[in-house]
Amino acid sequence: MSFSIITDTSANLPTPWLKENRVSAVPFSYFINGREHKCIDTLLFNAKKFYTAIREGTKVTTSLISPAAYSDYFRAALENGEDILYISMSSGISGSFQAAQLAAHGLSEEFPERRIILVDSIGASLGEGLLAMKAVEMRSAGMSIEETAAELEQMKTSMCQVFTVDDLMHLRSTGRLSNAKAVIGSVLNIKPLLKGDSAGRIVSFAKTRGRRRSIEAVADQYDRLVSDAENQTIGIAHADCMDDVEYLCGLLKRNNPPKEIMTVDYEPVTGAHVGPGALALFFFGSREFRFEKAFC
Repeated sequence: MSFSIITDTSANLPTPWLKENRVSAVPFSYFINGREHKCIDTLLFNAKKFYTAIREGTKVTTSLISPAAYSDYFRAALENGEDILYISMSSGISGSFQAAQLAAHGLSEEFPERRIILVDSIGASLGEGLLAMKAVEMRSAGMSIEETAAELEQMKTSMCQVFTVDDLMHLRSTGRLSNAKAVIGSVLNIKPLLKGDSAGRIVSFAKTRGRRRSIEAVADQYDRLVSDAENQTIGIAHADCMDDVEYLCGLLKRNNPPKEIMTVDYEPVTGAHVGPGALALFFFGSREFRFEKAFC
């Protein structure tokens, strides 16, 4: 039985892919000089211009999407007679999942014959997006909405998210880094390795000296943690650092080459939090990684 798959723009999935695979993305808002923007079409997003503006001092802020806005996006599918599987940005870094829950509760009373199942991805960017891609595969294989949701709940804990940033200021100032006090500042050219923990929060779990070494450390974590690399699509999201992406891709292909590497620009809402120069890797691997101890 078919069902509607909905995610949000934090999932960082290219607009052509969304259209081709019948996936909707709830657009998150960001604000530049008080003016609201939404990245509805990734093909129209000028990442170079956006991240250059941030480097030059432009302040970008974000806001939480309301339950009413979620209701509007969910309602269209429900009125079309479809059940909904919603794959959300991590509740550990955003209140969007809770807002979606409120919307789903109200709509369930209005549409008692329909199913609305929410999956907290405990991820962001392609950590969320790769789960949505798996959901499409399962739907195409004829799995029910309940079966697909159950599989995603199992799979999400094995989604490894490893990334590094040029400047922790963005994550610190927006409260997205859970253990910011444990990380040494940039004066010593110390670059943190960050991950999503078991609750979907961003935590620093290691430190390296220098940008190049931090990228190599990301690749080292991939070699340590990845499973069945040759049969999976892995993801890289970056905030205007394509040379670093190419270097990382070369490292990933040395020992455990994946089936495919999907590369995307960080969309503006998540990008405003991680900042220019952020480089993130997403792949399925060891479930224990999320539970490994971070800095205290």
